[in-house]
Amino acid sequence: MSGKVGFISLGCPKALVDSERILTQLKVEGYQVVPSYDDADVVVVNTCGFIDSAKQESLDAIGEAMRENGRVIVTGCMGGEESAIRAAHPDVLAVSGPHQYEAVVEAVHQWAPPQRDYDPYTDLVPPQGVKLTPRHYSYLKISEGCNHRCSFCIIPSIRGDLVSRPIGEVLDEAERLVKAGTRELLVISQDTSAYGVDTKYRTGFWQGRPVKTRMQALCEALGEMGVWVRLHYVYPYPHVDNIVPLMAEGKILPYLDIPFQHAHPDILKAMKRPANEERVLERIKNWRESCPELAIRSTFIVGFPGETEAHFQYLLDWLQEAQLDRVGCFQYEAVAGARANALPGMVPEEVKQQRWERFMAAQRQISADRLQRKLGETLDILIDEVDDEGAVGRSYADAPEIDGVVYLNGEFGVEPGDLVSARIEQADEYDLWGSVEP
Repeated sequence: MSGKVGFISLGCPKALVDSERILTQLKVEGYQVVPSYDDADVVVVNTCGFIDSAKQESLDAIGEAMRENGRVIVTGCMGGEESAIRAAHPDVLAVSGPHQYEAVVEAVHQWAPPQRDYDPYTDLVPPQGVKLTPRHYSYLKISEGCNHRCSFCIIPSIRGDLVSRPIGEVLDEAERLVKAGTRELLVISQDTSAYGVDTKYRTGFWQGRPVKTRMQALCEALGEMGVWVRLHYVYPYPHVDNIVPLMAEGKILPYLDIPFQHAHPDILKAMKRPANEERVLERIKNWRESCPELAIRSTFIVGFPGETEAHFQYLLDWLQEAQLDRVGCFQYEAVAGARANALPGMVPEEVKQQRWERFMAAQRQISADRLQRKLGETLDILIDEVDDEGAVGRSYADAPEIDGVVYLNGEFGVEPGDLVSARIEQADEYDLWGSVEP
């Protein structure tokens, strides 16, 4: 058996997939992943570097690992700022950037050398690799990087331009995950709708048949696997219209995660994002006519440089019109290296806070009203956990850890990963309560 590695994974689901790949390779080589600093020969910290608060969280995590263990390898999105990391923690062993798996593994080799006498018959890694999510759901990363140049974002400078994974490789991974017990595949990338743009939608092969490296072809193939398929980070390009019929047919979940970020054309232009918001409202209406149960989640930024009260009120009015199901909102935060930092009209912090509170109050009411419509319906619920009060699960409208949940109080005859039918009896602003139907 090789050395013992502690692992801290910060940031978004895309970073989580990076962590899973690193851990899979280490496990293949016989390393043991341990849950405490005391037992670890070396500690790997996979950082987030998107906004300043995330960078501080990463620096704090590195600091804790240094204090508790002292042998720390840093990787991930903040790894591109090695000077900032070493300024705060000069004694870290090694620093590498995002998805530099080989560099991380090489650093582990250097500071906790592998032993080549481990037994491959007793130290096997499962075919699906090491997972950091529960057995019944898995993130499926289909690409790296992004071709957009949004003024508030530095992701392209961290992760580069779009690079799509070969579709055969993606579908093979999905199939392995399903065979290993995954009941829900969460498709992620920086821009899921752009899948295959960089390869000119090259034709790949899966199970001996040709498949285009394209979002629609991917969804059609994943829809054959008999599990929930949930799409995240979808930009509303025209071809998204072709995905909604697959949802109406039950091939993939009727759920779209679309980061609109704002609604007013002036602010969208300053953000360097598509600004035809009237067309977006029309398309949302058409999507819901085609697939009435469609749930739409999104994220927005308030207090962006130049945002006036009129711009913000426009956003609130748009929100009422769009009636989105699940919404997150963030106050604008300057990110080192982002072009938005140079824009005029910085919004005072107290105004950002007030607008955030008004936005969230408006969305809470929208969410509560939409959930009230679920009363009396029977929904399929994927069980996530069973505690002292009963089972907790999610409907098709709920992504893990970011959306609401469905409480099945008093239900103890189920296990995580079970799919049950439940009649919805109660709702609040974000969550549902129900009973399993016999």
